[in-house]
Amino acid sequence: MFAVEVRDHIMIAHSLPSPVFGPAQGLHGATFVVDAAFFTDDIDQNGLVVDIGLATEALKAVLEPLRYGNLDEVEAFRGRITTTEFLCKHIFDQLAEAVRDGRLDDGGRVRRLRVQLHESHVARAWYEAAV
Repeated sequence: MFAVEVRDHIMIAHSLPSPVFGPAQGLHGATFVVDAAFFTDDIDQNGLVVDIGLATEALKAVLEPLRYGNLDEVEAFRGRITTTEFLCKHIFDQLAEAVRDGRLDDGGRVRRLRVQLHESHVARAWYEAAV
């Protein structure tokens, strides 16, 4: 299997309103490094999995509504705890839609997608599934 991975980052604010999160229950900031990997069984006639520029633009577009925002104020997240794992799935769903709509390849070759968020140099989470 072949893959191309692109990277961006977002700075957000949020709270994690459950006792399990200890001091992170209160409003705090986070900077996430975000990796998105696109997997295909084979490369295309140009030797590509996906165009890196298109993949980078797609990731940036998905992250833009979250960038520098307070996730507690995002209507789509109301009533949800915006953990790193939750955000991985949210970003995955948005990128998977771009893949299914043909915005990244014209042949529907992308089979899997993995979205990984790095909370720090020692902790990360990801969501990976078939598209």
